[in-house]
Amino acid sequence: METSAVTDAGGRTVLATAVASVAGMVDELAGVVAGQPDALDGPTRVSDDDADPLQEFSEVCLDGLGVVARLEAATAALKVRLVAAYTEAADAIEGPPASAYEATAQEMSRVAEVACVLTIGERAASALLGEAHALTTSLPAAFDALQAGNIGWLHARIMVDEAAGLTPAAVSALEAHFFGPDAANLARGAAPGDLVPGRFRRKVRVWRERHHPESLEERHTKGVADRRMEFSPDRDGMAWLSLYLPGDIALAIRNRSTALARGLQGPDEPRTLSQLRADVTAGLLLGSANQDLGDVPSPKAEVLVTVPVFSLLGLTDEPAEVDGLGPVPPSVARRLVADGASSLYRVLVNPRDGAPLEIGRTSYRLPEALKRWLKMRDGRCTFPGCSNHSLDNEADHLTAWQHGGATGISNLGQACPKHHSLKHRSGWTPTQATKNEPPGWMSPTGRQYPAEHPDREPPLIPPDCLPVPVTPPRQVTSPFEQAILTRLAA
Repeated sequence: METSAVTDAGGRTVLATAVASVAGMVDELAGVVAGQPDALDGPTRVSDDDADPLQEFSEVCLDGLGVVARLEAATAALKVRLVAAYTEAADAIEGPPASAYEATAQEMSRVAEVACVLTIGERAASALLGEAHALTTSLPAAFDALQAGNIGWLHARIMVDEAAGLTPAAVSALEAHFFGPDAANLARGAAPGDLVPGRFRRKVRVWRERHHPESLEERHTKGVADRRMEFSPDRDGMAWLSLYLPGDIALAIRNRSTALARGLQGPDEPRTLSQLRADVTAGLLLGSANQDLGDVPSPKAEVLVTVPVFSLLGLTDEPAEVDGLGPVPPSVARRLVADGASSLYRVLVNPRDGAPLEIGRTSYRLPEALKRWLKMRDGRCTFPGCSNHSLDNEADHLTAWQHGGATGISNLGQACPKHHSLKHRSGWTPTQATKNEPPGWMSPTGRQYPAEHPDREPPLIPPDCLPVPVTPPRQVTSPFEQAILTRLAA
């Protein structure tokens, strides 16, 4: 096997140089904080005995922020270089894939490895691998600007995003317009690093639209094929629901929901237009009758609700847990239990430790009760960083049945279809589970990633709800204790 370019002396020198650059900026920042003006680039300030110390301190803080901005950019560039080097080294180690199936498995494994090392989601890790490849192969000038601290990481990502789908010649032209030394009108009079990311993106997008080799009609057709819906849980029992649609359809939906919401406004309607618009849209999606568009019905889809028994009875105000959403007020849980999902699973937790009871079986086929307990124990897909909903996951024997594995809770784990496939298509393997702990994972490189346990807490028990055990008084056996009690009695 030939030595990869990133593993030879030259590749290691490049990495060492990048590390040294970051270290130099750290030293520069230390000099600024220590009040050493010689550490700053450019002209230094003249000391004045009459200068205001507080004003000087504020200037030091601002100077430090400037150095930190360049340090963050250089660190991001170093991360990009390390990711690209890891990918190239992995290519050299594994060799070319024998099939498309093997290529997909290799890509999934590398994404998972980077995600686990950086403790980020796999979508973010996959994006980072793509960004690293683009910056180090197609956008060298933008990457150099990032490494020098002349632009930030957001500026570099904008270049990658807007260069996607362009031909190599168009990418080079786009980069030259904003980063080329001979550009006639560099970013319309402002260097990219002098523009906030939002304004920089607008300028890059305008140039891209004007010079794109494909027509807008062709690109719109591709965008329509990528339409989708995204869901993101938020705080306080709320969530965001986003639709990626053709612009005219999205605008028509907004206009219709606004018109219906305005029709519901009146002197006796306490909701704002924004609230009414959200309620109308939710009502349409969930099948409200036309006369009740402003009323949002209970969801009728399958949902897993974990609720403390005393909260369900209305004796405490502890939050419940809705799978895929997170904590919700007990009133929401009681409404879901009372008139909500037709396939609702009500999970009542142990009043002592907040965990459900064990269910066991030794046959190969899992009964529904055992599947539900598995979902309760693990909470989600057990792969590091994955948050796939419990009801979408698959039960999996950690030690295969044909290899002597039993169908017990300690030999079971749940994985989403993607990571279930990854287990069988790569060197990723789950570690052992226990009765109360989900399995962890081990990567092909031997790195161990422990299981993430559901963060349970014992439920609150209302006063006078459970009998209080009577504890017999402890017998006094020590002569010292007897002497103290005698003195207190006197």
